Amino acid sequence: MTRSALIVAHGQPSDPDPAEADMARLAKSVASYLPDWQVSAATLAAPDALKIALDTLDNPIIFPFFMADGWFIRTLLPKRLSEAGHEELSVLTPFGLLTKTQVLSLQAARRATAERGWAEADTTLILAAHGSGRSNYPAEAARAIEHTFAAESVFARVRTGFIEEEPSLAHAARGAGDKALCLPLFVARWGHVIGDIPEALETAGFTGHLLDPIGTHPDVPALIAKTILDAS
Repeated sequence: MTRSALIVAHGQPSDPDPAEADMARLAKSVASYLPDWQVSAATLAAPDALKIALDTLDNPIIFPFFMADGWFIRTLLPKRLSEAGHEELSVLTPFGLLTKTQVLSLQAARRATAERGWAEADTTLILAAHGSGRSNYPAEAARAIEHTFAAESVFARVRTGFIEEEPSLAHAARGAGDKALCLPLFVARWGHVIGDIPEALETAGFTGHLLDPIGTHPDVPALIAKTILDAS
């Protein structure tokens, strides 16, 4: 029997179609590592996308492509699954809370530093995270990744700044110097990554380099596939 998995992300409420297309490409990449599986994707922002995807799959494992397990994971996703008649499905740990994602973030930052010929001990790393004014969960997820960096003690400084709470990203990035990297702890190049993060860095006078969001790292499809397989 063909096993199935559904990758679920938030998406873009104001413009859902591009995010749906991004997720379809991600599902195809993940499926290349799971040849005996049917892998689909959907965003919560696209009307009926979740239900339509669920109707095409047989008892899928749900992989939340989110950086934290806040309101969307704890409240909205269970509600949507229940409304679609699939409240019994297994929901895995969100992407951002996986130990493998924390390690991948460190590897991505170290590689970006080496590619520029910088010494890690001379480099400041800024972690750009979403945060929330209503819940501690998003900040806790970002802090877990920050602690992974701190445990390795490889960078001169590691600072975390948020879009929706203090310390703000602009505050965290101010005075970082030229040998600085900003790693967005986001799953895709959507809303905040293409708007709020560059604006905050400009406000801070940031002269370092803005990296791609961790969710777009080329190793992510294999990471997701391994997580799904381990849970099956």
